[in-house]
Amino acid sequence: MWRRGLVLALVAVLATLVMALHSHIPDTIGNLGSLAETFLPWFGVCVPVILVLALVRRSATAMVALVLPVAVWLNLFGGLIVSKEAPGGNLTVATHNVDADNPDPAGTSRDLVRSGADVVALEELTPTALPTYEKGLADTYKYHAIEGTVALWSKYPMSGTHAVDIRIGWKRAMRAVISTPHGKVAVYVAHMPSVRVKVHAGFTANQRDNSANALGAAISHEPESKVVLLGDLNGTMNDRSLTAVTAQMRSTQGAAGDGYGFSWPASLPMARIDQIMVRGVTPKSSWTLPRTGSDHLPIAARVEL
Repeated sequence: MWRRGLVLALVAVLATLVMALHSHIPDTIGNLGSLAETFLPWFGVCVPVILVLALVRRSATAMVALVLPVAVWLNLFGGLIVSKEAPGGNLTVATHNVDADNPDPAGTSRDLVRSGADVVALEELTPTALPTYEKGLADTYKYHAIEGTVALWSKYPMSGTHAVDIRIGWKRAMRAVISTPHGKVAVYVAHMPSVRVKVHAGFTANQRDNSANALGAAISHEPESKVVLLGDLNGTMNDRSLTAVTAQMRSTQGAAGDGYGFSWPASLPMARIDQIMVRGVTPKSSWTLPRTGSDHLPIAARVEL
């Protein structure tokens, strides 16, 4: 029993080391560290696989070794299993990468209106689809602003709207101050550059990383005390390359979510790369919305100003 399954035990130890020491995996070769951190929760899948194989092999060694990845995974992600949703909140926000190839922008608009959000951010807008979104959202949201391929719709007045330079050569981020009945809040909308996994180049995320640093710098100079960030960051909260943003803001999913809240790809969500983050604001709940014609799921959160 003790001599069988040594390879399985070794796999369990390796998975444990990756999860426990992920911040030490270097990014110098193909951004390997960021790639591992993007899908870090999925390393827990090795546990049931090893468990089944250990039972088949009748390996006591592998069974004992499983304690390691289970303990580390629960320490890192166990809190996401339990719902942290709380009552209250006086502002509901939503964000959605609507997908440039969305075949049904009118239906997507109706779905967003049904969400009940007071503020809606959209990313990956195209000139062709924009009039449809404007028409579909006009009756519910009196105010809106557009900067390049991102936009913001609000039930409350907006001011100070301007594009935010995230160093990619065109407008994919913006900022506005929304005057709600409960006070002012600065709202940022951002769509970080896409990342790809390539055989010869690894995790091609350098452009996204530079944009994240620029966005983090802009938010750090925000004069309003209450800040909300909505958008597709093309990265998870575990990804070290987004530290310029994540170090100064709080994830609504981590603070008040119910489950993992994976948002991409919509057909089989595996990662939460769409984010709602706050500073000086209390998250009360966070959730994903039903699938639209996009390859991303919309996400929403209720916060207390």
